[in-house]
Amino acid sequence: MNANELREKTPDQLREELANLKKESFNLRFQQATGQLENPAQIRAARRNAARVKTILNEKAKSAVE
Repeated sequence: MNANELREKTPDQLREELANLKKESFNLRFQQATGQLENPAQIRAARRNAARVKTILNEKAKSAVE
């Protein structure tokens, strides 16, 4: 996921994306706990993507206020 792609989305789409990433993160943690996770790097990627979406949301909120 690219930050430029995220900046093109609306805040509602970003919130939906964030919800999906949180679900994915939960599922990956669950798989890790049960020993079914094949690639542990996916957890880190999901966390970083969620942080990226939050950053873009905050940027959009800040620019809307100004």
